[in-house]
Amino acid sequence: MHPLGRSWLLLCGFILFYVVYLLFGGLVFSSLERPVEDRLRRDVDALKQRFLNQSCVSAAALEHFVAQLLAANRYGVAATGNASDEPSNWDLTSAMFFANTLVTTVGYGHTTPLSVSGKIFSIAYALVGVPFTMLVLTACVQRLMHPLVAAPLGQLGRCGLNPRPAAGVHFLALLALVLLFLFAAPAAVFSAVEHGWSFLDGFYFCFISLCTIGLGDLVPATGPKQEFKQVYQVAVMAYLFLGLMMMYLLLRTFHKMADLHGLTAYLQLPRCEVPELADDRRPIAANSDGRKRLSYNSVGGDR
Repeated sequence: MHPLGRSWLLLCGFILFYVVYLLFGGLVFSSLERPVEDRLRRDVDALKQRFLNQSCVSAAALEHFVAQLLAANRYGVAATGNASDEPSNWDLTSAMFFANTLVTTVGYGHTTPLSVSGKIFSIAYALVGVPFTMLVLTACVQRLMHPLVAAPLGQLGRCGLNPRPAAGVHFLALLALVLLFLFAAPAAVFSAVEHGWSFLDGFYFCFISLCTIGLGDLVPATGPKQEFKQVYQVAVMAYLFLGLMMMYLLLRTFHKMADLHGLTAYLQLPRCEVPELADDRRPIAANSDGRKRLSYNSVGGDR
């Protein structure tokens, strides 16, 4: 098989394994946390019923009641309405959504593991999932560097632009596309789908998510009457993956532009590696007569 085809096949395998890993995490989290959540919902309903049956409420009893409801709310169990009738936070798609925020380090915190086994599994799951997710994102960005970075820069060079202004124009164009398709357009969708979200709320959510800050004050698909919740959550997971990939690509592009303008050398930062294969295989040094000397790339490569 051609090395390029083998490389793309390996990348597809990585992405497929990433999806399977999220599915595995969703199944485990759902099986561990849903029974505990159901028990907590029943406890909240019983607590509210006991409170309503009291003829005289003391200040201490009221504080205890409020503290219990707030504790349940931190675990995603609403204090209003009948808690037992609310949709679960740990069905399969919701558990996969939690697993996705865990391995992408977004971590909204809208739901957290209730059980000891769930917390232990979260640690083990993240230890494997976080570096593997970074590996998949890096592999995807490497495949996009040529069509979205090297090829446009080459086209700008053929149009007569010098490398420095060409890098600046390309970065500004890529930044505009990212702002349009990963911030403005999704913000409009979120403001239309999510009840009570404005366009600014949607834009704020996109920024907080794609910068992996994950404050958790705005989380999609958590409304009590959200239509097509499962499909919506899967779409948000795909958006987070694509958005993080493009943000990483944007950072790589900025780094490459900083290399051309001498900013990395001025700040003594490591240079961005050049994606072209011809440069990657360039010998480390050459003899005075022009013959190639042994390079790290040539070890085991030439027979």
